Amino acid sequence: MTDTDTSLQPKKKGLTRRQKRTLSRGVQYAVFAAAVIAFAVTADWGRLQNQFAQADIAEQMFPDVITLALKNTVLYTLSGFVVGLVLGMVIALMRLSSVGPYRWLAGVYIEIFRGLPALLIFIFVGVAVPLAFPGTEIPGGTYGKVALALGLVSAAYMAETIRAGIQAVPKGQMEAARSLGFSPAKAMISIIIPQAFRIILPPLTNELVLLFKDSSLVLFLGVTLEERELSKFGRDLASTTANSTPILVAGLCYLLVTIPLSLVVRRMETKAQEAIR
Repeated sequence: MTDTDTSLQPKKKGLTRRQKRTLSRGVQYAVFAAAVIAFAVTADWGRLQNQFAQADIAEQMFPDVITLALKNTVLYTLSGFVVGLVLGMVIALMRLSSVGPYRWLAGVYIEIFRGLPALLIFIFVGVAVPLAFPGTEIPGGTYGKVALALGLVSAAYMAETIRAGIQAVPKGQMEAARSLGFSPAKAMISIIIPQAFRIILPPLTNELVLLFKDSSLVLFLGVTLEERELSKFGRDLASTTANSTPILVAGLCYLLVTIPLSLVVRRMETKAQEAIR
């Protein structure tokens, strides 16, 4: 066969890009469906129900799981968030300061407390602080200790978030404020920081979700029965009943708070992106 005859043969066409995407999506759905079916068929649902879904044990948790455990968890989280926000604001301003030692000190704090596990911070607050300052009590008892521990943990992350938000505000805003007679400090407080918070509100809300889960570390500070949060409350009842249903109920209570907060974060992020466009 000559070269001319070969060139006259019709070329084989492969799949188009759209067909490839459709095929890939179909394969992914098939894999997902196969995994779900395999789990549903192989799981021992009877044993799972006996261990995690005993209605009579769940009923014993109410209303204390809401009025005591969930309430304490929310209080611990909010108090830690407030402390972290105030401390984070101070560290962020130090980080942006023209004074070298301030910037250095803020940088060291951020690197240390972002690198340490939250558990170690709780142990530090519960053990090291009383040893370092004998006879000194942290105001608020356990609530104060938790607020300090969570605040120290979150301040490092919030400081970087706040710093990024301040730097995201156009420099012209500061120049315009100065031209109107504002001092640098007044311009920062009245003009720059409010605009920065509009930018960083979604990540700050996300930090609140993380703190809500980190509040479970309060057990390492030693708490009374009236100071238990959701995780400690669930673990205590699980040990008493020799059943994991209280753990499941405590987990669902966490989701009652974290899922709505996550939806709020997504909504705020969407609005922020629409505003940029």
